[in-house]
Amino acid sequence: MGQKRVNTAREYLNKFANGKAMPALALKDNNTNIWEPVGEENLYATVNGVDGFVVTDDTGYILVLCDKNGIAKTIAQGLSDEEKSTIINSLKSDNIEEYHGKISLPV
Repeated sequence: MGQKRVNTAREYLNKFANGKAMPALALKDNNTNIWEPVGEENLYATVNGVDGFVVTDDTGYILVLCDKNGIAKTIAQGLSDEEKSTIINSLKSDNIEEYHGKISLPV
């Protein structure tokens, strides 16, 4: 189920990210060592070095589609400020809300 949700989120983000979207996390640990599928909902968030993450591509931002717990399902990295803004506007027009918590990215 988690892999299906990741694939769906990736396909959706690729509509706006010119094929830059990559799969992320399909399972999440619920703190009892039982792994569960990532959530069905899609929220977006952006990340850069200021957020405490090491962004290996110094050209800009990582845009994430995550579930309500901040578990990243798909990411598009190396986005310019303009690309990021364009994608966010498209997501907002589809009523995708911004996630404001801590993001869990694949290592």
